[in-house]
Amino acid sequence: MNRSLSTSDERRITVIESAIAVFAKSGYLGTPIAAVAKHAKISTAYVFKLFPRKEELFVAALERAFELVQTALSDGVVKSADRTPEGILYSMGGAYAALIANRDLLMIQVHAMSVADVPEIGAAYRSGIQRIAKFTKSKSGASDEAVQRFFAYGQLCHLITTISLDSNSATWARMLTNGIRH
Repeated sequence: MNRSLSTSDERRITVIESAIAVFAKSGYLGTPIAAVAKHAKISTAYVFKLFPRKEELFVAALERAFELVQTALSDGVVKSADRTPEGILYSMGGAYAALIANRDLLMIQVHAMSVADVPEIGAAYRSGIQRIAKFTKSKSGASDEAVQRFFAYGQLCHLITTISLDSNSATWARMLTNGIRH
């Protein structure tokens, strides 16, 4: 049965997508709600109607980012030709690397880490990581150590992408980027 979204549901989705884009560029602390409203092409008052507090909007954007991460990892599982735990993790990693080519999704995670001391944001970040860790473990069948390594490499990919290490030819940069898909 097809259900159409109400105007407020559609606007909520638009605001969340705009929040990801705007928070990714200027971070939680540097982003006024008015900037998200402008990007979404709706009034600031309407954004506040949907999300009465800035923390709520940031958390909604972060939760959406984790939904997209899980979808990408799921696609990686489906597309994995190698059905071993290592093969599935490798395919999931490739799907994640393709996903974070959209720097907005990468940067919202980076910014969330930087304000994880805000209770609602820290809780949402931990919840998102927990969800992805459990999903990765259950879908890959990999050992705890392999999942830990998967996450560690993911964080290295974040570092490489965030500070553009892949375009740095210095020996130390090549050491960190060698063999890493990002």
